Amino acid sequence: MQGLDFSVVSPYLDVIWTGVAWTAVITGMASVVSVAGGVVLAVAVLYALSIVAYPVRMFSWVFMGTPLLLQLYLIYFGLVQIGIDIPALAAGIIGLGLHFAVYNADIIRAGILAVDMGQMEGARTIGFSRWQALRYVVIPQALLNTAPPIGNNLIALLKESAIVSVIGVAELVHSSQLAISETYRPFEFYVLAAVLYYVLNLALEGILKIVETRVEAIR
Repeated sequence: MQGLDFSVVSPYLDVIWTGVAWTAVITGMASVVSVAGGVVLAVAVLYALSIVAYPVRMFSWVFMGTPLLLQLYLIYFGLVQIGIDIPALAAGIIGLGLHFAVYNADIIRAGILAVDMGQMEGARTIGFSRWQALRYVVIPQALLNTAPPIGNNLIALLKESAIVSVIGVAELVHSSQLAISETYRPFEFYVLAAVLYYVLNLALEGILKIVETRVEAIR
């Protein structure tokens, strides 16, 4: 039985830190996609013509009813079959972003419905078009109201980002597996990866806490 020996980690610290950096990049970019996509999906369901709203609902049902792993495989390995070749990093960001966009869309849609109708009517009264009223008055208030639950989804997105390792993206888990394949010391590297994910999680929670504090100050 082998004892723990964390000295085997030292030669691979550069690889591990590269994985941490890519995990942060993937989480940040997929978060932007998930929030922006959530706004688009929510507005489409609430205000678009049925010819647009119905396919959007179908898209949301499909993404909520299928595993993220399968969605990544379809985006990365499936689209290339019809001539759309997406790099692994982009496929990972798009897959994660779209997967969480449908959940953010439900939250944002509820936030839009919670905004007083008088806000829309007031904006229309001073000359805003319907879309201008949504963009400048209703949606900002909806995002302020829904910041905490969206933040919870972004924390879940960080933890789920490890799954993009299956399509070869060199994030933290993939980097750890690379080191394990050369050292045959899985426990040390998986423990290190767990600690680093926890630290990233704490950092993201701190950022979201600052955002929520500022949102409360605005409200």
